Amino acid sequence: MLFKDIVGQQHVKQRLIQTVKDNRIAHAQLFLGPEGSGNLALAIAYAQYINCANPTDSDSCGICPSCSKYQKLIHPDLHFVFPVATTKSITKEPVSDDFIKQWRALLLDNPYFNLLQWYECIDVENKQGIISKNESQEIIRKLNLKTFEADYKVVIIWMPERMNGVAANKLLKMLEEPPEKTLFLMITENTGMMLQTILSRTQLIKIQKIDSDNLLVYLKEHHNYPEQQLRDAVHLADGNFVKALQVLKSDEDNSFNLDRFVSLMRLCWTKDVLGLMQWCDSMIGIGRERQKNFMGYTLRMIRENFIMNCQVPELALLTEKESDFSSKFFPYINESNVYLMVEEINKAQYHIEANGSDKLIFLDMSLKLIKMIKK
Repeated sequence: MLFKDIVGQQHVKQRLIQTVKDNRIAHAQLFLGPEGSGNLALAIAYAQYINCANPTDSDSCGICPSCSKYQKLIHPDLHFVFPVATTKSITKEPVSDDFIKQWRALLLDNPYFNLLQWYECIDVENKQGIISKNESQEIIRKLNLKTFEADYKVVIIWMPERMNGVAANKLLKMLEEPPEKTLFLMITENTGMMLQTILSRTQLIKIQKIDSDNLLVYLKEHHNYPEQQLRDAVHLADGNFVKALQVLKSDEDNSFNLDRFVSLMRLCWTKDVLGLMQWCDSMIGIGRERQKNFMGYTLRMIRENFIMNCQVPELALLTEKESDFSSKFFPYINESNVYLMVEEINKAQYHIEANGSDKLIFLDMSLKLIKMIKK
């Protein structure tokens, strides 16, 4: 992965390169950035630059033996850790190495993806992936070995917030006293779910959303779509490269979420309790990750409709189909109910993530929304 292949983020690239030039490479770093910002790609490019035999002032050389292996993600001193779960073929205590082929294939195809896309890639059905204690044991085992050929042995941990407590505590000692020339790069979208003891032992690298101009330029160079369609995708993406691609490809999840959202709001408005129970039944079999994805979508639609109600429709990030519905719906999202609705949806999302009964969670949320939408 080369820095030049990453969309925007010039300030972060320069900062990372400068740490190498100044020989100030912190042994544990946390790349905090929103979905689609490129934080994973930046971490890989940074690791490649550190171990490059002939780095330039702005990038890795791309041709030395180390870079060649990094480009294929097969360098023996580069290790990946990410959330996994059991599948039909892997039924007992999986670790990242069990899915490394799928991981490399997905990364090489496009380093910008989200957790739902990763779970779909490895087909975990409705399970939620975690980083388990077995993973921590694997990390410790690998790091106790000598480096094969690089200056630094690098461990890239994607989504450390998915690490359970036992795994995090096992890793903590390694973070406190790492082997010489060992580098931990953690990539997260949410530090709120991480142990404070882990956070306190990492150097924070904050990554912002991608600048709209840089995102538009990149899409023009790499995707053959009409310019207006590209501009619409950039506007809706709001700095999220993953979302920009989803908009361009008319991702079926967006259509699914819109249909379910419209049905939910109409049933709540008409107080159709029987219809709501049937709607809840339809949400049960789609899997936890798609349920959480829907809750995130619902929060976004509530936000955009409230913005329209505030008489600033130019700031609302809506597709054409979403705009058609919202043009009539937005008056019902106002100051008297928007905060209550957001709070209730957030609560339901939390309970879904905590593996609560999905039917009861959706039904409870729906019945409360009936009262709120009438305010």
